[in-house]
Amino acid sequence: MAAGLSLDRPWAFTFGILGNIISFLVYLAPLPTFYRVYKRKSTEGFQSVPYVVALFSAMLWISYAFLKTDACLLITINSVGCAIETVYIVVYFVYAPKAAKIFTAKLVLLVIVAMFGLILLLTLLLSEGAKRVEILGWICVSFSVSVFVAPLSVIRLVMRTKSVEFMPFSLSFFLTLSSVVWFAYGLLIRDLYVSLPNVLGFIFGILQMALYVAYKDRKKVAVVEQELPEHVLPITKRDTAQKAVEVHRTVETHGEDKVGDGDQKEIDENKEVMASVEV
Repeated sequence: MAAGLSLDRPWAFTFGILGNIISFLVYLAPLPTFYRVYKRKSTEGFQSVPYVVALFSAMLWISYAFLKTDACLLITINSVGCAIETVYIVVYFVYAPKAAKIFTAKLVLLVIVAMFGLILLLTLLLSEGAKRVEILGWICVSFSVSVFVAPLSVIRLVMRTKSVEFMPFSLSFFLTLSSVVWFAYGLLIRDLYVSLPNVLGFIFGILQMALYVAYKDRKKVAVVEQELPEHVLPITKRDTAQKAVEVHRTVETHGEDKVGDGDQKEIDENKEVMASVEV
């Protein structure tokens, strides 16, 4: 039986199953985003890049697992990942504006068809046996490292806004847990290419959770800083001055903490656009 499923290695089998379960939950994380896209019939500024990249990554790991012949648990979770990411991309393509559809189509052709096809072709023609597995393994490691570096944009956003609004603790926790489990699995089956990139994933996961603890109580401050400029009106014309007086009266009547419908709508739109960085 393949080593990835062999009960002769019960700990490797256990960590492999745990890795499958946790990674499956991570793959389902964007579901609320796509439910909102479906309900509103619009992608609302979200980008397709993360989902195309995730699909490409899953395809690479499936190819590596088939060549290695003893990593069945890698095949199972990445096959599921390919299916889920394909559904995400199709839904995005259906509801995206024309320019985004063209960009997504070009990206799929470039990354999924051309790049993946070229990697497979070169590894099949220019290498064989253990050397082929080694080359594809290092390609998977290199790409996984680049994917793990992606959260730097979210970390930068949190430090700039002093708010963890766009970095849910649950997602950071499960990504960190996933890295720990897959690192242990790779270590137990003596697979450097599986364990190595998850070291970096663990480091970035811990960093994200540390930032969450540091800034979790400052969320309201960040929102107030966004709202303040909306109430600063230039007193340059008579009608503008009158509007300023009306705003002042509204605040006195309803309280300083109440936000108007127009202001709230603008804040919500800003949140949705910025949330796309996280997904």
